[in-house]
Amino acid sequence: MNQYVNFSFLTLGEAMTMLAAKQSGKLSDVEEFTRHLAGAELNVAIGMARLGFRSTYMTKVGEDCLGRFIKQQLALEGVVTDWISESATNSTGIVFKASQTDGSDPAVEYFRRNSAASTLSPDDLSPHLLSQVNHLHLTGVACAVSPSLLSLSRETLKLAQRQGITTSFDTNLRPSLWPDEETMRDTINEFACGCQTVLPGREEGRILTGSDDPDSIADFYLQRGVDLVVVKLGSDGAYYKTSKGSFGVVPGFSVDKVVDTVGAGDSFAVGVLSGLFDGRSIEESVRRGNWFGSLAVRVRGDSEGLPSRMQLDEFEREVKA
Repeated sequence: MNQYVNFSFLTLGEAMTMLAAKQSGKLSDVEEFTRHLAGAELNVAIGMARLGFRSTYMTKVGEDCLGRFIKQQLALEGVVTDWISESATNSTGIVFKASQTDGSDPAVEYFRRNSAASTLSPDDLSPHLLSQVNHLHLTGVACAVSPSLLSLSRETLKLAQRQGITTSFDTNLRPSLWPDEETMRDTINEFACGCQTVLPGREEGRILTGSDDPDSIADFYLQRGVDLVVVKLGSDGAYYKTSKGSFGVVPGFSVDKVVDTVGAGDSFAVGVLSGLFDGRSIEESVRRGNWFGSLAVRVRGDSEGLPSRMQLDEFEREVKA
Protein backbone atom coordinates (compact mmCIF):
# COMPACT_ATOMS: atom_id res chain seq x y z
CA MET A 1 0.00 0.00 0.00
CA ASN A 2 1.27 3.47 -0.85
CA GLN A 3 2.06 5.18 2.46
CA TYR A 4 1.76 8.69 0.95
CA VAL A 5 -1.81 8.64 -0.37
CA ASN A 6 -3.12 9.46 3.09
CA PHE A 7 -1.61 12.92 2.66
CA SER A 8 -3.82 14.93 0.33
CA PHE A 9 -2.48 17.92 -1.57
CA LEU A 10 -4.62 20.44 -3.47
CA THR A 11 -3.80 23.14 -5.98
CA LEU A 12 -5.79 25.03 -8.61
CA GLY A 13 -5.14 27.11 -11.69
CA GLU A 14 -5.14 27.25 -15.46
CA ALA A 15 -4.21 24.12 -17.40
CA MET A 16 -2.97 24.63 -20.94
CA THR A 17 -1.65 22.55 -23.79
CA MET A 18 1.87 23.54 -24.77
CA LEU A 19 3.22 23.17 -28.29
CA ALA A 20 7.03 23.19 -28.06
CA ALA A 21 9.11 23.88 -31.13
CA LYS A 22 11.22 20.94 -32.30
CA GLN A 23 13.88 23.20 -33.77
CA SER A 24 15.38 26.52 -32.77
CA GLY A 25 14.44 29.79 -34.44
CA LYS A 26 11.51 32.17 -34.48
CA LEU A 27 8.18 30.58 -33.66
CA SER A 28 6.79 31.94 -36.93
CA ASP A 29 9.35 29.85 -38.82
CA VAL A 30 8.91 26.58 -36.92
CA GLU A 31 6.99 23.83 -38.73
CA GLU A 32 7.06 21.00 -36.18
CA PHE A 33 6.02 21.00 -32.53
CA THR A 34 5.67 18.46 -29.74
CA ARG A 35 2.69 18.48 -27.40
CA HIS A 36 3.03 18.87 -23.63
CA LEU A 37 1.10 19.98 -20.57
CA ALA A 38 1.57 23.49 -19.18
CA GLY A 39 0.53 25.46 -16.13
CA ALA A 40 2.44 26.39 -12.97
CA GLU A 41 0.04 24.72 -10.58
CA LEU A 42 -0.44 21.77 -12.92
CA ASN A 43 3.31 21.12 -12.80
CA VAL A 44 3.23 21.03 -9.01
CA ALA A 45 0.23 18.68 -9.00
CA ILE A 46 2.10 16.28 -11.28
CA GLY A 47 5.23 16.48 -9.16
CA MET A 48 3.36 15.61 -5.99
CA ALA A 49 1.55 12.73 -7.70
CA ARG A 50 4.84 11.27 -8.95
CA LEU A 51 6.05 11.15 -5.36
CA GLY A 52 2.99 9.15 -4.35
CA PHE A 53 0.94 11.84 -2.62
CA ARG A 54 -2.78 12.10 -3.26
CA SER A 55 -2.60 15.13 -5.51
CA THR A 56 -5.80 16.91 -6.50
CA TYR A 57 -5.89 19.58 -9.17
CA MET A 58 -8.82 21.91 -9.83
CA THR A 59 -9.20 23.57 -13.22
CA LYS A 60 -11.57 23.94 -16.16
CA VAL A 61 -10.89 22.95 -19.75
CA GLY A 62 -12.85 23.26 -22.95
CA GLU A 63 -14.95 20.52 -24.49
CA ASP A 64 -12.22 20.07 -27.09
CA CYS A 65 -9.33 17.79 -28.01
CA LEU A 66 -6.86 19.83 -25.98
CA GLY A 67 -9.00 19.60 -22.86
CA ARG A 68 -9.35 15.85 -23.31
CA PHE A 69 -5.58 15.56 -23.77
CA ILE A 70 -4.96 17.41 -20.50
CA LYS A 71 -7.39 15.25 -18.50
CA GLN A 72 -6.01 12.03 -19.98
CA GLN A 73 -2.40 12.96 -19.26
CA LEU A 74 -3.12 14.08 -15.72
CA ALA A 75 -4.97 10.84 -15.02
CA LEU A 76 -1.99 8.88 -16.35
CA GLU A 77 0.23 10.84 -13.96
CA GLY A 78 -1.97 9.79 -11.05
CA VAL A 79 -3.41 13.25 -10.41
CA VAL A 80 -6.96 13.27 -9.02
CA THR A 81 -9.07 14.80 -11.81
CA ASP A 82 -12.47 14.78 -10.07
CA TRP A 83 -12.45 18.59 -9.87
CA ILE A 84 -11.59 19.26 -13.49
CA SER A 85 -14.74 20.63 -15.14
CA GLU A 86 -15.52 21.43 -18.77
CA SER A 87 -16.80 24.54 -20.49
CA ALA A 88 -19.12 24.26 -23.48
CA THR A 89 -18.47 27.84 -24.52
CA ASN A 90 -14.76 28.52 -23.82
CA SER A 91 -11.73 26.73 -25.23
CA THR A 92 -8.67 25.29 -23.56
CA GLY A 93 -5.70 27.66 -23.44
CA ILE A 94 -2.65 27.09 -25.63
CA VAL A 95 0.96 28.20 -25.28
CA PHE A 96 3.65 28.00 -27.97
CA LYS A 97 7.24 27.73 -26.74
CA ALA A 98 10.38 28.29 -28.79
CA SER A 99 13.44 26.07 -28.56
CA GLN A 100 16.58 27.70 -27.18
CA THR A 101 20.07 26.24 -27.51
CA ASP A 102 21.98 28.70 -25.30
CA GLY A 103 20.25 28.03 -21.97
CA SER A 104 18.33 31.33 -21.99
CA ASP A 105 14.62 31.60 -21.26
CA PRO A 106 12.70 30.46 -24.35
CA ALA A 107 10.26 32.78 -26.09
CA VAL A 108 6.62 31.91 -25.42
CA GLU A 109 3.33 33.08 -26.89
CA TYR A 110 0.05 32.49 -25.09
CA PHE A 111 -3.45 32.07 -26.46
CA ARG A 112 -5.34 32.10 -23.18
CA ARG A 113 -7.69 35.11 -23.30
CA ASN A 114 -11.19 33.96 -22.30
CA SER A 115 -9.94 30.41 -21.84
CA ALA A 116 -12.10 27.84 -20.09
CA ALA A 117 -9.97 28.10 -16.94
CA SER A 118 -10.39 31.89 -16.86
CA THR A 119 -14.11 31.35 -16.18
CA LEU A 120 -13.47 29.50 -12.92
CA SER A 121 -15.11 31.34 -10.05
CA PRO A 122 -16.23 30.86 -6.43
CA ASP A 123 -19.37 29.23 -7.83
CA ASP A 124 -17.16 26.25 -8.70
CA LEU A 125 -15.97 25.89 -5.10
CA SER A 126 -17.53 23.23 -2.90
CA PRO A 127 -16.74 22.77 0.81
CA HIS A 128 -16.30 19.09 0.00
CA LEU A 129 -13.22 19.95 -2.04
CA LEU A 130 -11.23 20.69 1.11
CA SER A 131 -12.86 18.15 3.40
CA GLN A 132 -10.09 15.57 2.85
CA VAL A 133 -7.22 17.95 2.07
CA ASN A 134 -4.13 18.38 4.25
CA HIS A 135 -2.44 21.16 2.31
CA LEU A 136 -3.38 23.90 -0.17
CA HIS A 137 -0.84 25.34 -2.59
CA LEU A 138 -1.55 28.51 -4.58
CA THR A 139 0.49 30.64 -6.97
CA GLY A 140 0.51 34.15 -8.34
CA VAL A 141 -0.30 32.85 -11.81
CA ALA A 142 -3.85 31.77 -10.95
CA CYS A 143 -4.38 35.11 -9.23
CA ALA A 144 -3.50 36.92 -12.47
CA VAL A 145 -5.47 34.96 -15.08
CA SER A 146 -8.87 36.56 -14.51
CA PRO A 147 -10.88 38.39 -11.82
CA SER A 148 -13.11 35.35 -11.30
CA LEU A 149 -10.16 32.97 -10.88
CA LEU A 150 -8.63 35.47 -8.47
CA SER A 151 -11.86 35.40 -6.47
CA LEU A 152 -11.83 31.60 -6.46
CA SER A 153 -8.24 31.57 -5.22
CA ARG A 154 -9.13 34.04 -2.48
CA GLU A 155 -12.19 32.08 -1.34
CA THR A 156 -10.31 28.77 -1.39
CA LEU A 157 -7.56 30.25 0.79
CA LYS A 158 -10.13 31.62 3.25
CA LEU A 159 -11.81 28.21 3.45
CA ALA A 160 -8.47 26.50 4.05
CA GLN A 161 -7.63 28.98 6.80
CA ARG A 162 -10.97 28.37 8.50
CA GLN A 163 -10.46 24.62 8.36
CA GLY A 164 -6.89 24.77 9.69
CA ILE A 165 -5.31 23.41 6.51
CA THR A 166 -1.65 24.26 5.97
CA THR A 167 -0.95 26.57 3.04
CA SER A 168 1.87 27.63 0.73
CA PHE A 169 2.23 30.29 -1.95
CA ASP A 170 4.63 30.63 -4.86
CA THR A 171 4.69 34.30 -5.86
CA ASN A 172 5.27 33.39 -9.54
CA LEU A 173 4.91 36.89 -11.00
CA ARG A 174 3.42 37.34 -14.47
CA PRO A 175 3.47 41.14 -15.01
CA SER A 176 1.90 40.92 -18.49
CA LEU A 177 -1.29 39.50 -16.96
CA TRP A 178 -1.78 42.34 -14.48
CA PRO A 179 -3.21 45.83 -15.18
CA ASP A 180 -0.26 47.49 -13.39
CA GLU A 181 2.61 46.69 -11.05
CA GLU A 182 0.95 48.16 -7.96
CA THR A 183 -2.11 45.92 -8.32
CA MET A 184 0.13 42.91 -8.86
CA ARG A 185 2.30 43.71 -5.85
CA ASP A 186 -0.61 44.37 -3.48
CA THR A 187 -2.56 41.27 -4.53
CA ILE A 188 0.41 38.91 -4.47
CA ASN A 189 1.46 40.16 -1.04
CA GLU A 190 -2.10 39.73 0.22
CA PHE A 191 -1.95 36.04 -0.66
CA ALA A 192 1.63 35.55 0.47
CA CYS A 193 0.94 37.05 3.89
CA GLY A 194 -2.10 34.78 4.25
CA CYS A 195 -0.06 31.59 3.83
CA GLN A 196 2.37 29.79 6.11
CA THR A 197 5.09 29.08 3.55
CA VAL A 198 6.11 31.57 0.84
CA LEU A 199 8.43 30.85 -2.09
CA PRO A 200 9.57 34.04 -3.88
CA GLY A 201 12.48 34.47 -6.27
CA ARG A 202 15.08 37.10 -5.46
CA GLU A 203 14.05 39.36 -8.37
CA GLU A 204 10.38 38.84 -7.49
CA GLY A 205 11.24 39.85 -3.95
CA ARG A 206 12.70 43.11 -5.18
CA ILE A 207 9.43 43.97 -6.92
CA LEU A 208 7.26 42.81 -4.03
CA THR A 209 9.25 44.09 -1.04
CA GLY A 210 11.57 46.76 -2.45
CA SER A 211 14.74 44.79 -1.69
CA ASP A 212 16.69 42.07 -3.47
CA ASP A 213 18.50 41.06 -0.28
CA PRO A 214 17.23 37.53 0.63
CA ASP A 215 17.22 38.23 4.36
CA SER A 216 15.24 41.45 3.91
CA ILE A 217 12.77 39.70 1.60
CA ALA A 218 12.27 36.98 4.18
CA ASP A 219 11.82 39.47 7.03
CA PHE A 220 9.18 41.36 5.04
CA TYR A 221 6.93 38.30 5.08
CA LEU A 222 7.92 36.92 8.47
CA GLN A 223 6.97 40.23 10.08
CA ARG A 224 3.53 39.85 8.51
CA GLY A 225 2.77 36.43 9.96
CA VAL A 226 4.41 33.95 7.56
CA ASP A 227 6.15 30.96 9.18
CA LEU A 228 8.71 30.04 6.51
CA VAL A 229 10.15 31.98 3.57
CA VAL A 230 12.39 30.31 1.00
CA VAL A 231 13.99 32.74 -1.47
CA LYS A 232 15.11 31.19 -4.76
CA LEU A 233 18.60 32.32 -5.78
CA GLY A 234 18.87 30.57 -9.14
CA SER A 235 22.12 28.68 -9.64
CA ASP A 236 23.30 29.90 -6.21
CA GLY A 237 20.67 27.76 -4.48
CA ALA A 238 18.18 29.17 -1.98
CA TYR A 239 17.97 31.12 1.28
CA TYR A 240 15.51 30.16 4.00
CA LYS A 241 14.40 31.83 7.18
CA THR A 242 11.71 30.91 9.70
CA SER A 243 9.58 32.80 12.19
CA LYS A 244 11.57 31.06 14.94
CA GLY A 245 14.79 32.69 13.78
CA SER A 246 16.58 29.86 12.00
CA PHE A 247 18.06 30.71 8.60
CA GLY A 248 20.62 29.56 6.09
CA VAL A 249 21.78 29.32 2.49
CA VAL A 250 21.54 25.95 0.78
CA PRO A 251 23.84 25.69 -2.27
CA GLY A 252 22.44 24.74 -5.64
CA PHE A 253 23.44 21.83 -7.89
CA SER A 254 25.69 22.33 -10.88
CA VAL A 255 24.18 21.63 -14.28
CA ASP A 256 26.43 20.90 -17.26
CA LYS A 257 23.91 22.04 -19.85
CA VAL A 258 20.74 24.04 -19.32
CA VAL A 259 18.12 22.91 -21.84
CA ASP A 260 14.92 24.64 -20.70
CA THR A 261 14.43 26.89 -17.66
CA VAL A 262 10.62 26.93 -17.71
CA GLY A 263 9.13 24.94 -14.84
CA ALA A 264 12.24 25.06 -12.65
CA GLY A 265 10.49 27.15 -9.99
CA ASP A 266 7.53 24.78 -9.92
CA SER A 267 9.88 21.81 -9.53
CA PHE A 268 11.64 23.65 -6.71
CA ALA A 269 8.30 24.08 -4.95
CA VAL A 270 7.57 20.35 -5.27
CA GLY A 271 10.94 19.54 -3.76
CA VAL A 272 10.61 21.89 -0.79
CA LEU A 273 7.00 21.06 0.02
CA SER A 274 7.40 17.31 -0.37
CA GLY A 275 10.41 17.42 1.91
CA LEU A 276 8.41 19.18 4.59
CA PHE A 277 5.52 16.72 4.14
CA ASP A 278 8.00 13.84 4.49
CA GLY A 279 9.17 15.24 7.81
CA ARG A 280 12.58 16.38 6.59
CA SER A 281 14.30 19.38 8.12
CA ILE A 282 13.94 22.73 6.40
CA GLU A 283 17.53 22.58 5.17
CA GLU A 284 17.01 19.08 3.78
CA SER A 285 13.76 20.16 2.14
CA VAL A 286 15.37 23.17 0.50
CA ARG A 287 18.24 20.98 -0.72
CA ARG A 288 15.64 18.67 -2.24
CA GLY A 289 14.03 21.69 -3.89
CA ASN A 290 17.37 22.74 -5.37
CA TRP A 291 17.89 19.25 -6.77
CA PHE A 292 14.41 19.15 -8.27
CA GLY A 293 15.03 22.51 -9.91
CA SER A 294 18.33 21.31 -11.37
CA LEU A 295 16.55 18.31 -12.91
CA ALA A 296 13.93 20.54 -14.49
CA VAL A 297 16.38 22.67 -16.47
CA ARG A 298 18.07 19.64 -18.03
CA VAL A 299 15.08 18.56 -20.13
CA ARG A 300 12.50 20.03 -22.47
CA GLY A 301 8.99 20.42 -21.16
CA ASP A 302 7.72 22.03 -17.97
CA SER A 303 7.12 18.86 -15.91
CA GLU A 304 9.15 16.19 -17.69
CA GLY A 305 12.09 16.50 -15.29
CA LEU A 306 10.09 15.87 -12.12
CA PRO A 307 11.40 12.69 -10.45
CA SER A 308 9.56 9.64 -9.18
CA ARG A 309 9.66 8.51 -5.54
CA MET A 310 12.17 5.82 -6.54
CA GLN A 311 14.51 8.41 -8.06
CA LEU A 312 14.14 10.59 -4.97
CA ASP A 313 14.94 7.69 -2.64
CA GLU A 314 18.07 6.93 -4.66
CA PHE A 315 19.15 10.58 -4.48
CA GLU A 316 18.68 10.70 -0.71
CA ARG A 317 20.65 7.50 -0.24
CA GLU A 318 23.52 9.03 -2.22
CA VAL A 319 23.40 12.22 -0.13
CA LYS A 320 23.64 10.21 3.10
CA ALA A 321 26.44 7.97 1.79
